[in-house]
Amino acid sequence: MTSAPQRKAKRPATRAGDADLTALVKEFRQDRHVTYGGKGFGSTALKVKGRIFAMLSSKGRFVVKLSGERVDELVQSGKGEYFEPARGRLMKEWLVVKLPESAWPRLAREAHAFVRRGAV
Repeated sequence: MTSAPQRKAKRPATRAGDADLTALVKEFRQDRHVTYGGKGFGSTALKVKGRIFAMLSSKGRFVVKLSGERVDELVQSGKGEYFEPARGRLMKEWLVVKLPESAWPRLAREAHAFVRRGAV
């Protein structure tokens, strides 16, 4: 039984006003386990083995998945805030990054490693 081939990371189509994930998509292009996009939730997400590790929220904010302890640390240092997909529902392992785009690749690599460890 063969599984369906995964889409390779490609240049994302962004909405006006959204941040651009093009540089991140290019950075992860060589990893055959990384894909970009999809439908609905995750349509602007980088995924490793089908699990989201970095994305743009519906509000165009950069969000990464990290350990709860790491997210707490970054929130306490003012570098991000907890992701709240619905009013009053804070996600303890998801960080809305408040740093400039130049910091995104480092956090995306950290998130990729965190999610990949859990996706094996």
